[in-house]
Amino acid sequence: AFAGEDPNWGRIAMAIGKSNVKIDTKKLSIKIGPHSVLSKGILSEEINELKLSDYMKNESLNITIDLGLGDKNFTAYTMDLTKNYVEINSDYRS
Repeated sequence: AFAGEDPNWGRIAMAIGKSNVKIDTKKLSIKIGPHSVLSKGILSEEINELKLSDYMKNESLNITIDLGLGDKNFTAYTMDLTKNYVEINSDYRS
């Protein structure tokens, strides 16, 4: 979704659901960059796919997930795992 600049918040919610953590969807909030897409289980009426897609074109993206389970937090970092990246790094031996 990130590499394809696809602001599909449903994929994010699905991944959260597969985490085996007991989630109350009425407490779940998701932001893509500065754009709120889900707030305490309610879909934002102000979702603008064009603005979200434009944000997804940035080199660095922030996705904020609030499970509504307390006040602990952490940051996870990832990288570009596009098909091109995988091909470049699998086509040679070091």
